[in-house]
Amino acid sequence: MEERYSVYAQERTLDKAEVNILVRSVYNWMAIGLLLTGLTAYFTASSQAMMSFIFGSRVVFFGLLIGELVMVGYFAARVYKLSPGAATGLFLSYSVVNGLTLSAIFFLYTRGSIASTFFVTAGTFAAVSLYGYTTKKDLTSLGSFMMMGLFGIIIASVVNMFVHSGPIDKAVTYLGVLIFVGLTAYDTQKIRMMAEARPLDAGEGALRKAALFGALSLYLDFINLFLMLLRLMGDRR
Repeated sequence: MEERYSVYAQERTLDKAEVNILVRSVYNWMAIGLLLTGLTAYFTASSQAMMSFIFGSRVVFFGLLIGELVMVGYFAARVYKLSPGAATGLFLSYSVVNGLTLSAIFFLYTRGSIASTFFVTAGTFAAVSLYGYTTKKDLTSLGSFMMMGLFGIIIASVVNMFVHSGPIDKAVTYLGVLIFVGLTAYDTQKIRMMAEARPLDAGEGALRKAALFGALSLYLDFINLFLMLLRLMGDRR
């Protein structure tokens, strides 16, 4: 089990209902994060002043992107050292900031295609996550392979910013879909393992932070899968 879950390692037996408490909390927080992001993106896109403020200045736009990276990195590194309230606030704040930058999709794609792609993403995510939760197969090797692939498409995307190759863009998109599908299954299994390994006497604060950590992993998988599918299925304006 990865180091980030080692804090929960302990010999004991939990019944299915106890495991499901933490798993359900993970999905509840993920849903809250997605809802906040969606509402923020929608209302930002509906405001000409907000769109001009964010996308009319490279300083603001790239400042928000850098801020997102800093927030995710800080959350991942410090979540178990933060208070439950601070961890919750950071997760929710990230969801809102991500919604500000994602409002750009309403400018690039029709609202109908955004909605249809969201439902396709939700169905795909649910099926893959269910597989990751129920499978007896160890997905550790799959997760490692997907992470290597993720770094690969990041590098390819940066290179393509300069060469502007259509085939590279298509390849990155298709590979991105496969990678985030794989990461969804892998992260779901890890969350189940985390739930099974949690101490019986873990306090409510510790459980909330564990749930938030798992929620952020699945939230990022969902958002990135949605964006990759949108590039394939979305009708551009």
